[in-house]
Amino acid sequence: MNDDELDSLGDEEDEGGREWLITYADMVTLLLAFFVLLFSLSSLDKAQFTDSFQAIKQALGGTSTSLATAPISAKDASVLVDQVQLRRQMLMEQQRVFSEVKYLQSTKGVAGLLTANLDKGKIVLRLPSEVLFASGSAELTPQGKEAVAQLKNFFIKHADQTINIKGYTDDVAPHGRYNDNWELSSMRAVNVLRHLMSLGLSPERMTATGLADLEPLYPNTTPENRAKNRRVELVLEKSVG
Repeated sequence: MNDDELDSLGDEEDEGGREWLITYADMVTLLLAFFVLLFSLSSLDKAQFTDSFQAIKQALGGTSTSLATAPISAKDASVLVDQVQLRRQMLMEQQRVFSEVKYLQSTKGVAGLLTANLDKGKIVLRLPSEVLFASGSAELTPQGKEAVAQLKNFFIKHADQTINIKGYTDDVAPHGRYNDNWELSSMRAVNVLRHLMSLGLSPERMTATGLADLEPLYPNTTPENRAKNRRVELVLEKSVG
């Protein structure tokens, strides 16, 4: 077993070992929301409850930066509980979808190439640029088209998943027709999107983003690390509604 296989095995073991955290975090959040609901029905200090409610709301993604000046009602607290339950259901659904990725990773055309992880409800599928493109090019190679095509049925099956295609490069300036890594990474992401469209996926559920050498997986200090940083990621997120 070579170093890359050991790294891949380690990544899978890490992901499996952290699955329990989702259930644990959901349980703690639901308990917190439940006590907030009980708090709202009591005769305790309403200002104190408002402060607690707003803190939880911001933790769940609220944009408010100031505390409410009016008391929070039991109805508002009930809405908070519903939001927590919805979030929990979405995370559980994403966990089920992610379990199917293990089969996808063994599919002919991407076996040994596709890596994946689940992070806060987002499923990230990752393919190395060397598989998809020639050096300094944004045109998909025949092997690259085949690798992307292997994802088609998975994407069609999970039509409720939005797909954000992200192109990444290393920190070395490109040579040729592209002015910089921003342009190169953007065009690579766009061409992956276009190929998926040609395979029948709706453009309404896809976006393409070029991030150049931002968010490297490893420091750009060796040729091996730079090769790992050159990649395309397909980020799946369950759409609402």
